[in-house]
Amino acid sequence: MPQKCRQTDFQLVRVKSTWCRIKKGEDLSDCEDKITLSEAKIGECISEGGISWTIEAPIYFCYKVVETYNILDPSNTTLLWGHITDPQQLELATSGKRKLRRFIVIDEVVDELYGSKVREYFEENNVQHKILALPTTEETKSMDLVLNILQEVQKFSIDRRTEPIIAIGGGVCLDIVGLAASLYRRRTPYIRVPTTLLSYVDASVGAKNGVNFLQCKNKLGGYTPPVASFLDRSFIQSIPRRHISNGLGEILKMALMKHKGLFDLLKSHGKYLLDTKFQSYSGCADHRDAALQTTRIAIETMLEELAPNLWEDDLDRLVDFGHLISPELEMRVLPSLMHGEAVNIDMAFMTYVAHARGLITAEEKEQIIQCMRGLELPVWHGGCSWALIKKALMERLKHSGGQLRMPLPTGLGVAGSAARDSGEPPGAGVWGQRASRHSDVLEHVPRSSAVVHF
Repeated sequence: MPQKCRQTDFQLVRVKSTWCRIKKGEDLSDCEDKITLSEAKIGECISEGGISWTIEAPIYFCYKVVETYNILDPSNTTLLWGHITDPQQLELATSGKRKLRRFIVIDEVVDELYGSKVREYFEENNVQHKILALPTTEETKSMDLVLNILQEVQKFSIDRRTEPIIAIGGGVCLDIVGLAASLYRRRTPYIRVPTTLLSYVDASVGAKNGVNFLQCKNKLGGYTPPVASFLDRSFIQSIPRRHISNGLGEILKMALMKHKGLFDLLKSHGKYLLDTKFQSYSGCADHRDAALQTTRIAIETMLEELAPNLWEDDLDRLVDFGHLISPELEMRVLPSLMHGEAVNIDMAFMTYVAHARGLITAEEKEQIIQCMRGLELPVWHGGCSWALIKKALMERLKHSGGQLRMPLPTGLGVAGSAARDSGEPPGAGVWGQRASRHSDVLEHVPRSSAVVHF
C-alpha cells in the first residue's frame, strides 16, 4: 500500500550568486538584493519511509536556420558570426581582440569540389583552422567515425563556448558531426552547412543526430540542435540528378502530410526543378522561382512540426510518414537505395494502405503515384518483401509506446495518424480488411517503371 506523503513544492531563486529554494508562492518583495527566478521546480515528498525529490527542469534551446548565398565568398561573414544571437557577444567576437579558430569536418566528395574555396575563405579571414575530410556515407556512419572526429577535435583544442565545430556535407556528415559535438565535453556548439537537397530541407533543420549501429539506422544518437544551420542552394547545383530526386522525396512527404500548395508546386514544376537543380534564374516567369518557393515551404512546414516536439515526447508525428518501413529497407539493400528513395517507397506503399482503408480516393492515390514518378522517385524495390514490412512494423511497435502510430494521407495535403494496439496481430486494425493481406496491397503497388531502382 502506498505510504502517505507530505508534499511541498519549491521555487528556485538566485540571490547574488547563490541558488536557493523557497516555498511556491512565497513573497519575495522584501528582498533588497537582485534576484533571478528559475523556471525549474523541486517537489519534496516526506513519508514514513523517507524523503524523495521530484525535479522539473525545462531545457531551453535556441538555434537559427538561415538562408544565405555564396557562403564561401570571403566577404560573406555568415560562417564566422552568423550563429551569434546576442548583440554583446557579437560585438566581442567582431572586436578582433580574440583570434578566430574553427574546426571543420567536410565530406570528402564535397572537399574535392569546394575544399579549395573553404580553405581560401578561412585564410582570407585570418582564421586559424583545421579541416578534416572524411568519407561520410551510410556504410561509414558509425561510432568509429565519431571517435575519429573527437580525437582530432581534442588535438585542435577548441574552446567549447566560442569555437563551434562546422559540418559541411550531406545528411550523414551533419548527423555524425552533430553526435560528436554533443559528446565532446557534454555539449559543444556546432554549425550545419548542408550541401545536398535532402540535407537542406531535412537534416539541417531539426535537432536529431546519430549513427548506425548493429545494421540498424540511427540506432545511436540524441537530440542536440546546432547553434545554426546555414542554407546555400548554390551547393545543390553540383550534385547528380538522382540526388535532387532523392531530396524531393522528403519535400513530397511534407506536401502530402500538410500542404496541398506544395504538392501542386511539385506536380507543376517537378521536372523544371530537376533540370535546373533548384537554382534560381531570371526570366523564368512561368516558374515564379519555384525552387525558392518549394524549399521555403518545405522548411517552414518541417519546422512547424519539429519545434513544438523537438524531443519527440509526442509520438504522433506527421514527419514520420515514409519512415516506418524505410529504415529497415534502406539498411537491408545498402547501397542500392538512397534515403529519400527508401522513404518514397514507404510513402507509396502507405498511399495504397490509405486507399485500402478508404482514407483517400482512387483519383488521389493515382495523383500521388504519378507525382512520385514525375519526380523520378522509385515506387517499389524488390527488397521490400512482406517479411521485411512486418519486421519493420514490429520494430516500430516496440518503440512507440505499445501502439503502431502510422501517419497516413487523408487527402492531398492533409493527413491523420492511425494507431494499432500492441495486442493486435500485424495484419489487423489499421490495415483494415483489405489491407490486412499482403497480396491486397502489395499486388497493386506498381513495380515496373523506368524510375524504379533495383
